[in-house]
Amino acid sequence: MLKNTYASKKRDIEERLEEFKDSWTRDDKHIFGELVFCLFTPQSKARSCWHAVEKLKENGLLYTGRAEDIVKWMGAVRFNKNKSQYVVDARKLFTLGEQLVVKETLEQVDDKRSWLVHNVKGLGLKEASHFLRNVGFGDNIAILDRHILKNMVKYGVIQEIPKSLTEKKYLEIEEKFIEFAKSQDIPPAHLDLVFWSEEAGEIFK
Repeated sequence: MLKNTYASKKRDIEERLEEFKDSWTRDDKHIFGELVFCLFTPQSKARSCWHAVEKLKENGLLYTGRAEDIVKWMGAVRFNKNKSQYVVDARKLFTLGEQLVVKETLEQVDDKRSWLVHNVKGLGLKEASHFLRNVGFGDNIAILDRHILKNMVKYGVIQEIPKSLTEKKYLEIEEKFIEFAKSQDIPPAHLDLVFWSEEAGEIFK
């Protein structure tokens, strides 16, 4: 059943992943928008988060706004007060002079995910993995959100959804996810989008 589902979605998944890889060729403003999207997503709907990012891009607040200005445009994004400050903090981290240098900064780092988790406030392993996947670095990592975990239980990869995900637990489950993907002859990044789309009803980001 899983392989049939994958076969029916494979072309759309490949197109989406190609778009993600193309993201890295775009400018730092675009990459920063992808980072902010992943800062917004915890416990919020992806579409609502992306809508907020697009509004903040349009009015320029994503690149210049104070937290108290940003929060007014975050709509249905939960915990918006904290997350608006995360945007400002991340922007400071990735600014040199008056220029955003997200790509230049990350290109100097070997373990990009670990660096992001330890340097960007508001990014855990899940969010850092999500960001890296969305800019083309997601081949062998897992975005362990509720959609993915629910399907891992469904297919017997794990017994239950953990109440909390420590770094150690995350990496253990991620390893199981990757092993399961390989056992199904489905690339891990593809399986992630299969599971996500089964729950969300679309192949988004």
